[in-house]
Amino acid sequence: MRADRLVSLVLLLRQRGRLTADTLARELEVSTRTVLRDIEALSAAGVPVYAERGRHGGFALLPGFRTELTGLNHDEALALLTAGSGRGEQAFGLGSALASAMRKVVDALPDSHRASASDAAERFLVEPETDLLSRRLVTEEVPDTTMIEIRRAVLAGHKLRIHYAATDQTPQWRTVDPIGLVTVRDRGYLLATRSGADRTYRLSRVLAAEELPEPAQRPNRVDLDRVWRERCAQFLSSDHIAVLIRVNPERREDLLSIAVAVRAAEPDADGWLRLEATFQDLRHAEWALWQLSTDAEALTPGSLRTSLRNRAAAVATRYGDPS
Repeated sequence: MRADRLVSLVLLLRQRGRLTADTLARELEVSTRTVLRDIEALSAAGVPVYAERGRHGGFALLPGFRTELTGLNHDEALALLTAGSGRGEQAFGLGSALASAMRKVVDALPDSHRASASDAAERFLVEPETDLLSRRLVTEEVPDTTMIEIRRAVLAGHKLRIHYAATDQTPQWRTVDPIGLVTVRDRGYLLATRSGADRTYRLSRVLAAEELPEPAQRPNRVDLDRVWRERCAQFLSSDHIAVLIRVNPERREDLLSIAVAVRAAEPDADGWLRLEATFQDLRHAEWALWQLSTDAEALTPGSLRTSLRNRAAAVATRYGDPS
């Protein structure tokens, strides 16, 4: 909306000082011509914005001008700035809205708190793109046009038509009743029902989406956390294998990255962790435990222990007697 863009333009000039039209256009994700029109609209509305010519010129506000936004203390603003500094911009196509909100948060602070909160937020890093082993976290992306349609349908309570590419299947159009959106470890999911049956769709597999005018068949209120827990339990109980494992605590994150799910861990007598992990099938479990080498031990099921023992014996035979 143009009104939101005009507010964002004023906040950018307040917080950064003089900026060129090109810089403003990049920040606001519009054309330079649109920025120039917005500057004219602000001037006509009485906002003291002026242009400076020359090589280092641009647009600026008269000194002392500020919008009156109050109500946030230092720690509240710091919490919001820290949350906004993570990878939240990836969630549900709300990157532009998050950037705009963060500008308003900074502007809402008293002068005495603004610099200190911004500096403090720079000391916190939330969910970087790589971990200590330099493994890059893969973020699933959904086109903005698709995400906007999905988000609108969810919030408006309308039926949603999606072109969905399920694993090993030809993409098909489906009409669903959306319930809510969930993001877990940079993966987004649409919770919905289809013909009354529960359905969970990976957002990255939605190739196109269309909000329909018909109202969705769903309750007026929803406990999304409860619904998600139920969907997770249903998913893990079908066509998966549960494995009781002892693992070196230093390899716990490696196990988390290759298992379908890992339940709460308990310390074992020797300092290792005893936990229950879920895998797609026996073959997946064997492959995963083999990656952890001697840093993990499968306790159950017996069929997995047998498979791993046979695999280890075959490798030992292949390489022969070291003497």
